[in-house]
Amino acid sequence: MLSKVFSSLVYGINGYTVTVEVDVSSGFPSFSIVGLPDTAIKESRDRVVSAIKNSGFDFPTKKVTVNLAPAGIKKEGAIFDLPIAIGILVATEQVKANDSKKYSLVGELSLDGTIKRVNGILPISIKLREEEFDGIILPESNKSEAAIVENLNVYPARDLKKAIEIYSSDSTGESFKIDLLKLFNDAANYDIDFKDVKGQAFVKRAIEVACSGSHNILLIGSPGSGKTMLSKRIPTILPHMSIEEAIETTKIHSIAGLTGSHMSLIATRPFRNPHHTISDVALIGGGSYPRPGEVSLSHNGVLFLDELPEFHRNVLEVLRQPLEDGVVTISRAAISLTYPARFMLVAAMNPCPCGYYGHPTRECTCTPFVIQKYIAKISGPLMDRIDLHIDVPAVKFDDLTDGTAVESSFDIRKRVMKARHLQKERFGSEKHIYANAHMGSKHIKKYCEIGEESRKLLRHAMEKLGFSARAHDRILKVARTIADLDGKQGIETQHIAEAIQYRSLDRNI
Repeated sequence: MLSKVFSSLVYGINGYTVTVEVDVSSGFPSFSIVGLPDTAIKESRDRVVSAIKNSGFDFPTKKVTVNLAPAGIKKEGAIFDLPIAIGILVATEQVKANDSKKYSLVGELSLDGTIKRVNGILPISIKLREEEFDGIILPESNKSEAAIVENLNVYPARDLKKAIEIYSSDSTGESFKIDLLKLFNDAANYDIDFKDVKGQAFVKRAIEVACSGSHNILLIGSPGSGKTMLSKRIPTILPHMSIEEAIETTKIHSIAGLTGSHMSLIATRPFRNPHHTISDVALIGGGSYPRPGEVSLSHNGVLFLDELPEFHRNVLEVLRQPLEDGVVTISRAAISLTYPARFMLVAAMNPCPCGYYGHPTRECTCTPFVIQKYIAKISGPLMDRIDLHIDVPAVKFDDLTDGTAVESSFDIRKRVMKARHLQKERFGSEKHIYANAHMGSKHIKKYCEIGEESRKLLRHAMEKLGFSARAHDRILKVARTIADLDGKQGIETQHIAEAIQYRSLDRNI
């Protein structure tokens, strides 16, 4: 007898509906799965057989053929265990076929019939809502993530017996619901704050400017100067995520298996901090079955690269496309996928290999040649995409012990959001431009006009400090952001002067 049930898989960052066809016929007892399954799906034969028997049902001693359609798309993971098991039971008439409801079944089976958690439930649920399914039957530990999608009935099941009860019943009862707004508000809290950082007023100002214009920033300072502490607090002053951004970010984390019952919605801006030994595939994404990398997991948030010169050069070079386009395209022989990757790059490095060049009390042991070679590990094209280079000095004892109240992230964020609002109005008609950092040459010419005094100052800086042509454009974009923070319509001389201070690595002095 033939049966058909529906399931789903993740293709890139989107869900995809799969029809699980099961045929049970006379012949030599066998169990085969076709439709481009991977090893995990082929191994589901043993899991499904044990789960069916241990749940009190009979496994047929006949020829069992399972087809995962469409057959031209590769299938992976154990997500099809549940639909295969129920398809077999329907085909052998041990379970009543439900022709009145259109359900999608997803879940990995344990040998005792318990249904385990699977990845990618959020993009799957969004796709099912678009295709007007009556509901999804899934593991209990995935229920909160699926319930994020409104107007989709979510039916959690602890084991195979419960899933069969839901599937075969004409009256399934109430589906699982959550209060999305409450979940979003509860999750949108940070455990850290800029008020924890003592001193470093200049660096905090530079970070505020970077966040206001979505500029990439490089922090240069000796060990213990606070580079990492400052960087970790950058998401706390970025504008709050919208629910749409939160869902988009959660989709990527769901595919990577980084969500759980305790964190079903990513409502704070991601902060990813990969180690400098990371490979280019882990950073950009990929693999035989492509998965999002760190740049995509940083989407709508911050990618922090500590000890920037220690990263392999080929790893850093793959950042150029996502920094420019905001997306990552991964091409393989049989597949080409595009993942979103619009993030703010925050990098940190020592001024020299020993870390103490320019330190007020520690002596540097590096020669000028060694220092130059160390900085040259960062290529020109990558440095071209970093707008602010900031020196982070060692924190003085008086700053550490000062009891004066420090400005909180909440206060800084208000100014950042005000500047972002001005940019949103300015670039409302522009495509793919959301902040000053995304401006191209024609936008700089249109929105970054300067007066004669500012022009003289910028010319003097380029001649005396050795700024390049690319530094010229970066200074204008940063000056535009500083003017937005001041609420000024045009760029004034003091804005240019401040922007010049934020290009420390470009100075040939």
